[in-house]
Amino acid sequence: MGTAIVNHEGPALYSGPQEGILMKQLITRMSRVLRTRHDRVNVAAFDRNGLARQYLVGTGLEIGALHHPLPVPAGVRVKYVDRMPEAELRRHYPELGHERFVTIDIVDNGETLAKVADTSQDFVIANHFLEHCEDPISTLRTFFRVLKPGGVIYLAIPEKTCTFDRDRPVTPLEHFWLDHHNGPEHSRWAHYQEWAELVDKKSNEAEAHARQLLSKSYSIHFHVWDQSSWLLFLHSMQQTFGFHIEVILRLGIEIINVLRK
Repeated sequence: MGTAIVNHEGPALYSGPQEGILMKQLITRMSRVLRTRHDRVNVAAFDRNGLARQYLVGTGLEIGALHHPLPVPAGVRVKYVDRMPEAELRRHYPELGHERFVTIDIVDNGETLAKVADTSQDFVIANHFLEHCEDPISTLRTFFRVLKPGGVIYLAIPEKTCTFDRDRPVTPLEHFWLDHHNGPEHSRWAHYQEWAELVDKKSNEAEAHARQLLSKSYSIHFHVWDQSSWLLFLHSMQQTFGFHIEVILRLGIEIINVLRK
């Protein structure tokens, strides 16, 4: 199956004055033809549910679904993973008090999946999860570890210009590698300060607010991407892990990706 690169709204995925040449080269390396196994595609059907129907089979995991799990096709079995039992999650996210959460099957750190065996899963779903990870490179390594050969990662990340991250700078690629090699501790405090100042807008009390969030290990967006910086990151990860990019889809506030081991 060829790679489908679809942009339902906004500028082309490779736009960006500094990265434009690299983005064009990257997309040239991918298939420019949108096609399914039968070499025909209905672009309008490319959405969250349509991609799930096309790519998810067998048994897999969804990480951090909370109240918004991905609908999967009939016969597909999902186990839900989260870092806390439901009662603790509700205390952590009081703003979701009236929402119905999925039943958590595995209480585990989604960044390490220590309770999940190697090459045991047909898919891993992680929507709006990677930005909460302090070391996204290690997290992707974990996902590929638990996947069977040919398994897929279904991954959506928020495009920062369309969310509350809009005032934050994108995270440079070099920063991800520093967090990966040196451990996230060296940058953790700076992330919380940035969140307090630019997301929660606590300019006059940012330090105190950041310390309060840090003391609770509140799950902020540690890292931020726009569409150009995401493609740079994804290209670096593909060079590192050697996966195949099945789909990159810009849809509304998010960029949806299907990556095959």
